[in-house]
Amino acid sequence: MAAEYARYVAGTGGDELGATKGNLGHQITLRDLGDGVTEICALSWWTDMVAVKAYAGEQPERAHYYPQDDQYLINKPEFVEHHVVVYGDLVSP
Repeated sequence: MAAEYARYVAGTGGDELGATKGNLGHQITLRDLGDGVTEICALSWWTDMVAVKAYAGEQPERAHYYPQDDQYLINKPEFVEHHVVVYGDLVSP
């Protein structure tokens, strides 16, 4: 169900992220844990925390879920992580 859930996330959170001013893009990654479970990670890139709050609200550290997430997820962490990029490089294909 991993690919199905990834499509669901892209069509819910991905669309909402893309429509939020200050969003620089997002990525959804999957990792097969080898036991029939797949880990999914949604990464999003922002201009600043003001933009993140425009998407996530005044408590941007709280995870944001959608109605059908319960049918796919084993665990629903309460919090997300925010990191500041201090160095990096983007490579075009």
